[in-house]
Amino acid sequence: MTDLTIGQLASEAHVNVETVRYYERRGLVAQPPSPRSGYRRYPAATVSRLKFIKRAQELGFSLLEIEELLALRVGSDTRCEEVRQHAELKIEDIEARIRSLQRMKRTLKKLLIACRENNRTDECPILESLEQ
Repeated sequence: MTDLTIGQLASEAHVNVETVRYYERRGLVAQPPSPRSGYRRYPAATVSRLKFIKRAQELGFSLLEIEELLALRVGSDTRCEEVRQHAELKIEDIEARIRSLQRMKRTLKKLLIACRENNRTDECPILESLEQ
């Protein structure tokens, strides 16, 4: 694969062109130099970098966390233990979010039980709880 235009890059990485531009602004993807005439050309390795970013997002990492992971990736003296610590922190974060979602679910289930279909909305326990 040779150097790619931004459209080709986005297509290969299965992202939107605006996503590439956003990642450039955030410093996650290097912006190639602008030639005197024609389009900027991205190295083929940028496709892998974009896929890395998208996969990390799918695992719940924020762009700031991904930036940290990318910095660890290029560090020649970086050990896997540092990456492992980031993953462990992410697991703790995910578990906390799961507990929070489970609390929300339990609360909504209780409100559904208290809710009678024929009540008027001014007597609706769901709406009343949201107003408190």
